Amino acid sequence: MTDEEKIFGSEQPIIDIHAHVFPPKIVKRAVESIGRFYDLTMQQEGDLDTLLEDSRKAGIVRSVIFSTATTREQVESIQNFIAGLKNAYPDRLIGFGTLHPDMTPDEIRAQVDYIVKQGLSGIKLHPDFQRCPVDSPAVFAMAAAAEGRIPILTHAGDYRYSFSHPEQIRRLAEAFPGLTLIAAHFGGWSEWYKSADILAGLPNVYVDTSSSLDFLSVDHARSLVRAFGADHVLFGTDYPMWGPKDELRRLRTLGLRDDELRMILYDNAAALLRLSSSASSAR
Repeated sequence: MTDEEKIFGSEQPIIDIHAHVFPPKIVKRAVESIGRFYDLTMQQEGDLDTLLEDSRKAGIVRSVIFSTATTREQVESIQNFIAGLKNAYPDRLIGFGTLHPDMTPDEIRAQVDYIVKQGLSGIKLHPDFQRCPVDSPAVFAMAAAAEGRIPILTHAGDYRYSFSHPEQIRRLAEAFPGLTLIAAHFGGWSEWYKSADILAGLPNVYVDTSSSLDFLSVDHARSLVRAFGADHVLFGTDYPMWGPKDELRRLRTLGLRDDELRMILYDNAAALLRLSSSASSAR
């Protein structure tokens, strides 16, 4: 069996833990805005049909979708939008809700209840977009409401700002040991040189591979997987920033063992999202 057959064939189902989707009327504007923020060329158009089709071709059986609220007024409409897509494609999509730091603690608790009631499986935060430190009282209120119930996936790292550095994420994780925290981008976008030293070994912290593999050498990326432990790493594309086929190829170049790939591509996410832990039953 070729490497491509191992990645895209029927023997290894895959969960993509990190995909952005937007309402059709704003998708073009939203994708362009993200590209400007990071000064990067977006690899995909950002529409749902492309996500579903490209993911299917790549062997991705579930995509975790979300969008970030940049104002408090957007929160409930985003929950409803994501829940609607999840309900329309229940065998393909898993939804995460969103919160905003301008919400009061009571509003945060009510929205977490609403997220759970809507059948959404987690919360996505982007401290840099939302201009709120991940170790702030506002995010601590979110963590308190989510702890023991649903995971929080947060953007992690950016040398240009002081909202989501690995040190700040560690403070959040240590303050809420019962919270499952997924730190995107190997725990520190553009700060990969220090993320593992600060975050590896925290039992409630997982990292995803999104928007990282194209920037790292093979040796560095492999060393991050081994530092965090393959049982704490999740595969993510960061669609529409990248496409699944290219991201899976980059992961394959790391030369990881089959058991490590199985954990990263499916088993870890399945356990966190309370799906079947058996890869064979995902098809």
